[in-house]
Amino acid sequence: MPVSTLTTKYQATVPKVVREALALAAGDRVEWILAPEGAVTIRKAFPDLAELRAIEATLAPEWASEDDEVAYGRL
Repeated sequence: MPVSTLTTKYQATVPKVVREALALAAGDRVEWILAPEGAVTIRKAFPDLAELRAIEATLAPEWASEDDEVAYGRL
């Protein structure tokens, strides 16, 4: 079982085996899920709505016509 030590700033290194299992990379966000009995689960966090809208804003504007909506609307 992998173990980490907390720093004085309460930070810990995510062990390599856990990073690989969760496909984590530098800059990724993780979510901590606290169970009532004291157990903690960590998982890769999904993007929130604001992040998704920011990504959407970077998409090519050429796919914005009515013809495109009709042609690709059922994909």
